[in-house]
Amino acid sequence: MQPRRKILILYTGGTIGSVHDEKTGALKPVDFRNLRLLMPELDRLEVELSFASLQTPVDSSDMSPAEWLEMLQIIDENYDTQDGFVVLHGTDTMPYSASALSFMIQGLGKPVIFTGSQLPLNVIRSDGKENILTAVEIAACNENGIPKVQEVCIFFQSKLYRGNRTVKISAEHFNAFDSPNLPPLAQAGVHIEWWKGLHKPRKRTQRPRFHTRLNAAVAVITLFPGIQASVVRAVCATPGIGGIILRSFGSGNAPIKDGIVEELKAAIDGGIFVVNVTQCLSGRVEQEKYYTGKALYDIGVEGGSDITAEAAVCKLMYLLGKHTDMERVRREFRKNLRGEMRKNDDE
Repeated sequence: MQPRRKILILYTGGTIGSVHDEKTGALKPVDFRNLRLLMPELDRLEVELSFASLQTPVDSSDMSPAEWLEMLQIIDENYDTQDGFVVLHGTDTMPYSASALSFMIQGLGKPVIFTGSQLPLNVIRSDGKENILTAVEIAACNENGIPKVQEVCIFFQSKLYRGNRTVKISAEHFNAFDSPNLPPLAQAGVHIEWWKGLHKPRKRTQRPRFHTRLNAAVAVITLFPGIQASVVRAVCATPGIGGIILRSFGSGNAPIKDGIVEELKAAIDGGIFVVNVTQCLSGRVEQEKYYTGKALYDIGVEGGSDITAEAAVCKLMYLLGKHTDMERVRREFRKNLRGEMRKNDDE
């Protein structure tokens, strides 16, 4: 008989642990040490649970690299004694945090499962209980003692997604997330049905590397019809900016008649790394498909393939924290580091 799996539940804030403020009526995160009182079902799971919390839980809109580093530290400190981790997180920025941790942990050999809810846990119709219970169950899944999941994932409304492939698609429905360019990794029904796509489980003998250096000097420019070149120029001129995520049209296209391309070229010539990510929910950037995309390719904009904007932001923060040489950043960005994208030369 296998020993009970040890799972750490890490509370970071968000709707799942929020209550209504008596003065304003708005939801705000609270201390979550009473999780067992709210969810006595946890004691029926065949796992050994422990709990941790950020020093100051935050609404996920206030999530920042500082909180990511605190999460990373907690996982690092407990990695040798725990079999898996469940991170309770607000939904608004969950894909950012899951993406960030996926890059910050290299060689992960245990599950880190993000989950949360659209309704607070103390609301009778809350979706939080099912999400937490199944996330814990998935984190405890193993084959002959080897974790079934060895990556950072998001579990929500019966589906398990790769964290750095996930986007939030709804502010009000329980099925709040999707992974448009990669099918779910598993679905929980009467049984957990494992689908293709999971990183192949293997017995890891070395501890993962925990990367703590992030450079948040990143900006996002979303193109729209009529965008002024002066707006692009102002973003590119922001002191200290090292990288820009350009959210383009379709398969990587941009307006070429209003000075936008010239402003981007000046930024690239000045040492800023620019990556092209489509605004479309699914599909990928192919900059040489149309002349309005090739104009970006010709000035040195890097095509982001099918990476999400959320993952691109976090990947760039991670790479800029590791390297000061922009050519090195470019080479590393092209690589599929944690399953976040197809390589640009993949068919």
